[in-house]
Amino acid sequence: MTTPFFAIFLALCLQFGLHGSAQAGFPEGASAYNARNYALALREVTPLAKAGHAEAQHLLGLMYYMGRGVARDYKQAFAWHQKAALQGKADAQYVVGAMFYTGNSVPQDQKHAVTWFRKAAEQGHAEAQNALGLMYRYHVAGVPQDVVLAYMLYNLAAAGGNRNAVDQRAAIAKRMTQEQIEEAQALSRTWKPGTPLPLTSKTGGDA
Repeated sequence: MTTPFFAIFLALCLQFGLHGSAQAGFPEGASAYNARNYALALREVTPLAKAGHAEAQHLLGLMYYMGRGVARDYKQAFAWHQKAALQGKADAQYVVGAMFYTGNSVPQDQKHAVTWFRKAAEQGHAEAQNALGLMYRYHVAGVPQDVVLAYMLYNLAAAGGNRNAVDQRAAIAKRMTQEQIEEAQALSRTWKPGTPLPLTSKTGGDA
């Protein structure tokens, strides 16, 4: 595993921005967090998180992960993100996957990591798509090597704004045949968020 590959996961929360929600209290908490008023953010989001509000759980998890407004506590970070992930919050699913992948506060479990990355990626989460693309490219975490699926995932992640995926796509394209690139592009065009991602390709598994 290369250092840049690890960096994809370890930089997961550093550029996080929050938007308001319809539930009273969360917009104030999100605004306070973005303004770096972490004490106010903590007061606003904690009761919501305890009441089961997925976005508040995700934000509270980030605050514990980053040590913002609270003492850094990765176990609390994982616990709150897992609650949000189980409710279908894609950002939280990505974080849970990353923490399982690195073994941060939980036993390292790459199969669980892949499961959570895939859940987030199938919702259109660009960072999770890029992570899965890396796994298919480098044949890690039990994911078979498949350059077509890697290219497809980089393509989706790039469309979602992930800059690293643009570079990864360009690099892998140099090692692919035209047939493989065309298959990857076709898979990208036909896939829709909310549907399963393909598990195999026709031409990419032998590269």
